[in-house]
Formats: sequence, C-alpha cells, structure tokens
Amino acid sequence: MIPESYVDFTQLTKTFDTPKGPLCVVKKFSLKIPLGQFVCLVGHSGCGKSTVLSILAGLQEATEGGVVLAGKEVRGPGPDRGVVFQAPCLLPWLTARENVLLGINEIYPGKSAKERRQIAEHYLALVGLGDDLDKLPAELSQGMRQRVGIARAFALNPKMLLLDEPFGMLDGITRIQLQQELVRLWEDDKKTVLMVTHDVDEAVFLADRVVVMTNGPEARVGAVVEIDLPRPRRREHLLDDARFYALRAQLLEYLESMPEQKEPEPAQLALA
Repeated sequence: MIPESYVDFTQLTKTFDTPKGPLCVVKKFSLKIPLGQFVCLVGHSGCGKSTVLSILAGLQEATEGGVVLAGKEVRGPGPDRGVVFQAPCLLPWLTARENVLLGINEIYPGKSAKERRQIAEHYLALVGLGDDLDKLPAELSQGMRQRVGIARAFALNPKMLLLDEPFGMLDGITRIQLQQELVRLWEDDKKTVLMVTHDVDEAVFLADRVVVMTNGPEARVGAVVEIDLPRPRRREHLLDDARFYALRAQLLEYLESMPEQKEPEPAQLALA
C-alpha cells in the first residue's frame, strides 16, 4: 500500500499548439508520491517525461488537471523545488561558491554573509568540491560543473528535488561516481525526489519506485515498478544481487514491448 501522497498529479494533461494543430503530449497522467520517496520516471524519447517534470517545477502550465505539492497547488516556480537540469546552467562569470550563493542569498536573507557562505561551502564540500570553491565554470570539468548544480539544489533545502537527466551529458565513469554521490546525499535527509532518466540501470540503482510512461502522444503512466532493493545502496553490492538484474530485465522487457497508447489502468508490475 502506498502511503499518503506528498506530491499528487491528478489527470495531468498538456497540449501544445503546433502548425498542424493541437498536439496532446501527456494525457490524464496521475501519480502519487509519498514524502521522502525517490521516484524515477522513464520512457522512450518524446513521451513527455520532461514535460511532466517541468509542470511540477512550475515552468509550464498544465492544459487540464494539475499537481499538488505539500498540500498546495503548483502555480509557478518557487524555492520549495530544487531543480537540476541536464546542463549545469551556471553563470560563467561567477565562481562555484558564488553560483551556489545566488539561491542561498534569496532563501536566507536573515542570515549573515558569513553564514550564507558557510552553507554554500558545506554543500560544495559534500559533492567533493571543497578545494574548488573559487574556480570559474570554465576551469571545471563537465562533471564538476554538474556537482555545483547538485550542491546548489541541496543548499536551498527545498521540499522536493526535481532532476531532469542530470547525468545525461557525462561520461560513463563520471556518471557512476555522481550517481553514488546523489545516493549518499539523499540518504542523509531523504528529500522527496522525481528524476527523469533514460538509463534503466540508473533508475533501478537510485529509486524506490520506477514509473514507466507509455509512448506518446497522449502519454500517461503505463507501469509502476517497486524497487525493493535494500538501503543504503552501493553499486558494488548490487552487482552481486540477482534482484537488481531481475528488476532491470523487467523494466527493459516492458520498454521493449511498449504497447500503443490505450486507455487501461496503469499496470502494477511485481516480481514473483
């Protein structure tokens, strides 16, 4: 049984105007996310995963339906949601510390400059950049820039983290390293997370639940897979866990046999 929801998508529908007429990308997307749960959203390219996340971020408006976070309907962006995109989105003329401080200065106006600086430095140290505080983005590798973006999101102490393929532009080794860093950070405070990813291995490693979207247009929740792997998770331990491979195979099988868009209720997949 899923606990009471902290995030509630209700019949979420998004239609875009195109030269060929209205295009319904997401239709009647409904999902409940409990407080403190890590949810990964997967599906084929173009199925509307990032559209769903951007509506929760307040960057787009739903055409129909809506989303409620912590009892309040989402009606625009706000500091209660920390967002990390695929590209780090850092201001190139500011140092790593200054990029993180941008949000901190807005969220904690009552704190002294020293206290705000300490918050920025604390989270940069947590992601392994304690010796790179004064470097500009051009002096950092792609992976280090994304670490700054993750530190910036956590430093705001948001109610929820929204991650839109945050490791999609990274090489394989850096991606694995940052996945483990994210797990470690998340395990410290158990923030509610919705993460979009194309990587099934990544989803199984990180998530408590993996939500699979049907093919678009008119995409919706097609399946929900409970990831009952033990925590805390370490990649080297999961490589010897048969359950990890069974969950991975289950997700891949579903994605490879993705049906055409229909009206059935979302399937609840479970291993025997």
